[in-house]
Amino acid sequence: MTTPRPRLAVLGLDGLSLTMARALTASGACPNLARLALAPEAATLQAELPELSPVNWTSLATAASPGRHGVFGFTRINSGDYTLSLTDALDVACPTIFERLTKAGLTSKVVNLPGAYPVRPIKGLMIAGFVAHDLERAVYPPHLRGVLARENYKLEADTNRGEADLDYLLAELRATLASRRKALELFFDDQAWDLFALVLTETDRLQHFFYPALASPAHARHAAVLDFMRDWDLAVGDFLTRYDKLPRPKRLIALADHGFTELKVEVDLNAWLRRAGYLTYARAPQNEWDSASIGHPTAAFALDPGRIYMHAKERFARGVFHEHIARDRAGELRQALLGLRHEGEPVMEAVYFPEEIYEGPLTRRAADLICLGRPGYSLTGKFGRQDVFGRYGRSGCHTAHGALYYDSAGARPKGPAEAGREILEYFGLEAEKGDEESGEKPLL
Repeated sequence: MTTPRPRLAVLGLDGLSLTMARALTASGACPNLARLALAPEAATLQAELPELSPVNWTSLATAASPGRHGVFGFTRINSGDYTLSLTDALDVACPTIFERLTKAGLTSKVVNLPGAYPVRPIKGLMIAGFVAHDLERAVYPPHLRGVLARENYKLEADTNRGEADLDYLLAELRATLASRRKALELFFDDQAWDLFALVLTETDRLQHFFYPALASPAHARHAAVLDFMRDWDLAVGDFLTRYDKLPRPKRLIALADHGFTELKVEVDLNAWLRRAGYLTYARAPQNEWDSASIGHPTAAFALDPGRIYMHAKERFARGVFHEHIARDRAGELRQALLGLRHEGEPVMEAVYFPEEIYEGPLTRRAADLICLGRPGYSLTGKFGRQDVFGRYGRSGCHTAHGALYYDSAGARPKGPAEAGREILEYFGLEAEKGDEESGEKPLL
């Protein structure tokens, strides 16, 4: 008689705080979510900084700090020509959990994992999530592209149009939700896997643009949003019902990558740096992403969401001072940022040097200062904005605190990397601590 294989099912609930999860269960709209949010095993995670999806899902997927996996934000800047590009899976500098399991002969099936594009080969299957541009490089093994195309699998909702049109956004989110449920149906039930992970990103998209409608029963759009959340809860129920049917031994983990709260105001750090004399443009920026407009006299500049780089000669082609001076200036700048206020309230909860929050050989690639705004203050680093404070269409923003975590084994990791280590340990593997890549590259 063969011993049943241990299985681990992971349900990702992007951007869902434990507080919001419990509010949704109290409304009666999400009875399946209640099983997670109201359980004795329910807890919270602290997000890695910056509190973004690519940083935190990569920390989970690698069981490592950004100082080891090398992803510090949505974008990276070229130190020679100062152009921005999106980070992706090619930037991940250490093995993923799924690659570790492959090496151990175990099978992973992963659906809609942010930051996994372009996909890496593994034993099992991988369907990448945001930012995935096409099925061609978002799906492994390749033969599954045709299967998903026939099912009209939708990689991502169109939030550009949805930002101003709730009905359109909800229709887009229903389409992505239907795609995730179809993938669950297609790939879970054969039980030919050791690890199955599904990430639902709809809660993040909805809260960015309609947080007040979700949070407040008095809001005119609350009923429409809650109706969508009932559909979303059915997807959660699909996952939990399938998990329940698995033979033992088994384990269930559900988690969010960060929390969410209502937006008070966006705070553009480049506008502030320019007013304070730290940032100079060589020419007028062509758009908000035009980092190539940074001029030689610049002492510091910011990238979304709260990453500030000192313009050191050892790091940037047009740098203005050496690293030892840059460190002193960074200390001065940190104190100035901690004093930044909006309508009499402090904007910053904390401003960190990278070594205070990261560990690992790639910490040197992080920004010189990593800012954490107080809840409701969304930090940005656009180019060419004139106003330090403003509203630009969003009504909700990420928080580093309060992300939902549930583990049927009762574990309470502090953050996503520790949650990743829980997965490795379940399969008898240890997190790697070693010599990730470390040659210098022009992309920071």
